[in-house]
Amino acid sequence: MKSKKPRILNKIYALDDLEYYARKHLPRPVFGYVSGGAERNDTLKGNFDDLSKYKFIPNILRNVSGRTIKKSIFGQEWNAPFGISPMGVSALAAYRGDLVLAEGARNMNIPMMISGSSLIPMEEIIKVAPETWFQAYLPGEHDKVEKLVMRVKNAGFKTLILTVDVSVLAGRENNLRNGFSTPLRPSLKLLYNGMVRPNWSINTFLKTLFLHGMPHFENFLAERGEPVFSASVNRDFGMRSNLNWAHLEQIRNIWDGNLIVKGILNKDDAIKASSLGADAIIISNHGGRQLDSAISSIRALENIRPHINQDCKLFVDSGFRRGTDVIKALSLGADFVFIGRPFLYAASIAGLAGVEHAINLLMEEIDRDIALIGVNSLEELNKELIHID
Repeated sequence: MKSKKPRILNKIYALDDLEYYARKHLPRPVFGYVSGGAERNDTLKGNFDDLSKYKFIPNILRNVSGRTIKKSIFGQEWNAPFGISPMGVSALAAYRGDLVLAEGARNMNIPMMISGSSLIPMEEIIKVAPETWFQAYLPGEHDKVEKLVMRVKNAGFKTLILTVDVSVLAGRENNLRNGFSTPLRPSLKLLYNGMVRPNWSINTFLKTLFLHGMPHFENFLAERGEPVFSASVNRDFGMRSNLNWAHLEQIRNIWDGNLIVKGILNKDDAIKASSLGADAIIISNHGGRQLDSAISSIRALENIRPHINQDCKLFVDSGFRRGTDVIKALSLGADFVFIGRPFLYAASIAGLAGVEHAINLLMEEIDRDIALIGVNSLEELNKELIHID
C-alpha cells in the first residue's frame, strides 16, 4: 500500500521541482554534496545540454490506446524502463535514506541500486527489498574483492554492479566551499548550517543518532567501515587506483549472478567488459562527479551502441530528469535508464511518499510522451524518431 502523501508533494509536478525544495530543506553542505559535480561542473552541465540537442520526429494518427511502458530486464518485468542509481551517504540527506529508496522502488516495481558507500548495512536493506541491486566500490586487492563479493552473495543479492570510474577521489572543491568534507569534520560552520535547517537536524540527523547511533560506512568492504566523522575513512577511499581488468575477471569467476560494469564512456572499454562476461554496462560519467569535461552519457551511448550486441545490455545514467530524456536514451539503443539525485531529494523532503510520488510522475511522463510520439511500446522506439541539432 502506498503511503499518505504529504502536502508539500502537491507542489511537485516534475522531478526538476524537487531540487528547489530540497535546497530549502537540506543544510548547505549536504545539499551541495548531493547536487554538485567536479571542478567547474562542465560534465554535470554537459549532460543536460547534450540531452536538449536531441529532438523527436513524432508519428501521427497511430492508435496508441494499448500502449505500455513496462520493460523486462534479467528475466524480470518492471513497471517502467528506469530505476534508481546508487547514491552514497543517502542517509545523511534523508532519514534511513537507502531503506526509503529501496522500499519506494519495491512498491513501484522498479530496480534500485544500493551504493557501496551507504550508511545502512546491505543485509538490512535486502530484507526490506529483496530485488535490490548492489553497487560496489572495490579495492584493487584480490582477497578483499573476494570477501566483499561473497558478503554480497551471502546477503542474497542477485545483481552486482562494479563501478570503475573512481580510481582516485575527484576534485570536488565545491564540497569544501560548502563545508562538506570526507570525512565530515565537526565545525562551527557545520553546526550553524544544521541549526538553520531544524527540520533536517531533528528528523534526519538527530533522529538517526538517537535511534541508530553514529552512522558508519557499512558496505565498503566485507567488514563494517569507519564512522562518517572518522579520519580513517580516506584509507578505504584510497585503495582503488590499482583496480584493473584482472579484478573484473576474478569477480566474474566467483559471482554467478548478474554482473554489471558501471562508469564506461569508451567503446573499446565497453567491448572489453562485454568480452569478459559483463551482463550489462552502465554508460555513465558518475553524474558529473568524477572527471570534469568528460563526454556526456547520451553522446557516449550513441557512440557505443553500434559496437555491443544484445547479449550485453546497455544501461545509461547521468543527467536524465524527464520522460522525454528517458525516451531519447531508449530510442538511441539503451535498454534501461537510471536516475539518482531527484529520488534522493524526494526522500529528503517527503520520505517514502516522496519517492513514490517522484517515480509515479516520471512514469506518467513516459506514458504520455510515447503516446505523443506515436508508439505503443518501448520496443518501437528507434533512432529514426530522433533528430540531432
